[in-house]
Amino acid sequence: MTILVAAYSAFAAWCIPDEQVERLRREFPEHTFTRAASDAEALERIVDADVAFAARLNPSHLAAARRLKWIHSSAAGVGNMLFPEMLASPVVLTNSRGNSSGTIAEHVIAVTLALLRDLPLAWRRQAERVWAQDEFNARASIRSLEDTRVLIVGLGSIGGRAARLASAFGAHVVGVRRRVNGERPPWIAAVVPPGRLHDELPHADVVVLAAPQTSETLHLIGERELALMKRDAVLVNVSRGKLIDEPALVRALEGGRLRGAALDVFEHEPLPTDSPLWSREDVLITPHVSGFHARHWLDATQLFADNLRRFVAGEPLVNPVDKQAGY
Repeated sequence: MTILVAAYSAFAAWCIPDEQVERLRREFPEHTFTRAASDAEALERIVDADVAFAARLNPSHLAAARRLKWIHSSAAGVGNMLFPEMLASPVVLTNSRGNSSGTIAEHVIAVTLALLRDLPLAWRRQAERVWAQDEFNARASIRSLEDTRVLIVGLGSIGGRAARLASAFGAHVVGVRRRVNGERPPWIAAVVPPGRLHDELPHADVVVLAAPQTSETLHLIGERELALMKRDAVLVNVSRGKLIDEPALVRALEGGRLRGAALDVFEHEPLPTDSPLWSREDVLITPHVSGFHARHWLDATQLFADNLRRFVAGEPLVNPVDKQAGY
């Protein structure tokens, strides 16, 4: 078989290292691996590919692929590949769900604690060499994660791990997911369907978005949802930027509607330099790095290698994507 490796990005951290491609060639000498580092190269080399290990493919790539049977995404999110032609095609899609769940869950806890304890204020005053003890508790009281109510929207591998960590801190965790009758681990107090989101938002001290981007989750948090949240609530997004209506979020923050927001993903990335989010002291911005960890590409490549063996043997693949559902 011919396998196209097209895990590239404008940002180095999301480009598969050369040594991982060579590792695949050593492990599977019977297959031909071609490499693409741009959309143009992928378009040229996907023509004869049977399999693609790719971060993104567009309609022109799919149209040019004469033999493509299976795509494995090097990321968990596959929304950028779920265009109409892909939905209608017989091409099988799998993803790297679970690869970064642990580190993203830790990121959720880290940024939540940072906002609850006003650590961004401490960092600003440290840079100014100012002893700001009287400023703490002035705008909003320092809070503990213990005894807070944490609402986690999306209880997949990321949301589930974040729920467990939050519970370990003593938080009361409520999850939102489509399937409410499945098994519920003891660290989650309750699970409610998406239709109950508006009922839960007024009670939450922390709202964590860990749901996939689909047509149903586009601007899941907008003007109405933000108005329902507590004025001392924290909003954390480690999913996809389009789950939040960013102009509505800016208006809510300007009106003092929230304690703050920790955002790792944005509607448009990189976040435009003229975005008002940059200058807000109640917003903690990280540049889509919550999934970074030392073994990222080692684990991602291993998952693909394991799935490739399954594909060759005609066995069920790990992490199949329901193209219609979007995840």
